[in-house]
Amino acid sequence: MTRRQALARTGALGAGIAFTGALSELFAGTAAAQSGLGHSGGYGPLIPDPNGLLDLPKGFRYQVLSREGDPLRSGEGQVPSNHDGMSAFPGRHGSARLVHLVRNHENRHNGRIPVPTVKGLTYDPMGKGGCTALTLDARGKVLSERVALAGTAVNCAGGPTPWGTWLTCEETEDQAGTNGYTKDHGFVFEVDPTNPHRSGAVPLTAMGRFQHEAIAVDPHRGIVYETEDAFEKPFGLFYRFLPDKPKGGLGSLRAGGHLQAMRVPGVPDLSSVQDPGACFERIEWVDVPDPLAAQTPIRHQDFGPHGITHAQKLEGCYWGGRCVYFVSSFARSADGSAADHYGQIWRYDPDHHTLTLVIVFGPATDIQLPGESPDNICLAPTGGLMVCEDGNGTQHIYGVTRQGHVYAMARNAQAITSAATSAGGTPTAPEWGEFAGVTFSPDGDTMYVNCYTPGTTFAVTGPWRRT
Repeated sequence: MTRRQALARTGALGAGIAFTGALSELFAGTAAAQSGLGHSGGYGPLIPDPNGLLDLPKGFRYQVLSREGDPLRSGEGQVPSNHDGMSAFPGRHGSARLVHLVRNHENRHNGRIPVPTVKGLTYDPMGKGGCTALTLDARGKVLSERVALAGTAVNCAGGPTPWGTWLTCEETEDQAGTNGYTKDHGFVFEVDPTNPHRSGAVPLTAMGRFQHEAIAVDPHRGIVYETEDAFEKPFGLFYRFLPDKPKGGLGSLRAGGHLQAMRVPGVPDLSSVQDPGACFERIEWVDVPDPLAAQTPIRHQDFGPHGITHAQKLEGCYWGGRCVYFVSSFARSADGSAADHYGQIWRYDPDHHTLTLVIVFGPATDIQLPGESPDNICLAPTGGLMVCEDGNGTQHIYGVTRQGHVYAMARNAQAITSAATSAGGTPTAPEWGEFAGVTFSPDGDTMYVNCYTPGTTFAVTGPWRRT
């Protein structure tokens, strides 16, 4: 069977991620090499949506919770643009069950629709990014929608804490005076999903100032792991923050702590590792000389004679079992990486101080619009992973089963640019907005996900298989 035929059978034709990997105990299965796109374990082909929004397998349905440009239900202004990272938290009102969603808006200084400034929730009045919060009832009806944080910049991803708050990350290193900003940016902020005024707009400066992407918290030790998505060489680092108050709680991270960066002995660039299952022992953590990067970005700083380990496009990050997992979306030697790949997922085991390459996406496929670049990821309640694609052409959410099969779960049907003809007469491909912020309701019955452009938040329900 050709790869094109395999993609057609899984409903992923036009997407083109090839999968190889040695799956760890995270998937509760035997570690085994898998290759190609398996049709087993998915929900069948994707059905074109007559409304042109979201293609899903048969039996699944979606609800649009919120779209950019619509009025915020709080009356504070419009729903901001550039929907990105997101998480769902349980809540109650009397005997009623609620779900609280906190959603990032990755607006730069020229963002289309900024997060409205709100007294007590605004860090820098010139920043257009931030977070909004939605509250849903047990039936999925939106009860409220409001600003949760304003005046920040390029809020990309982040992660939930064990104590029920959201850490939102600024993916920028802009300082005061740049792009009209009145304060330095590049920080992590904590957001209380039930009452944002309790958390306010306070940067967690000890966690470093760099191009943050995502975080994951070790619930046993309180350590916070952070990824850095730097756009040029030297590429980003993988960090850990050792808080002075490791027991956690709202506001505990403001007490400060110690920032370190990961060094893999003998591996200056993670892209050079191409074999799934490759495991490195005696991982080292090196103190960051200047976490605030007052003069020099952290990745440019002097980490001693043995240097530090870099990786291109460090993005998604999550905690599973007793390990932290993080994503390198892609690496290109043309950009300065040591080797090419189309996505890696790594596992760091703090108990044994080991780093393992769990999954590799690649190589390039033989279809017109190859998929690439895993970005936001989360654990699925049915086992395995849900992975947001952030690449060229049509954009998908992929499921990865415990047995290593990859299947298409959703496809963005909202073309943000139509097919056109170049000056030389060659047809150009349409483009679709990436998916971001995939997460599940606390009961596992609903998948929430954002379309980045046009900013749309979906709730997807259907016959999720239980395991």
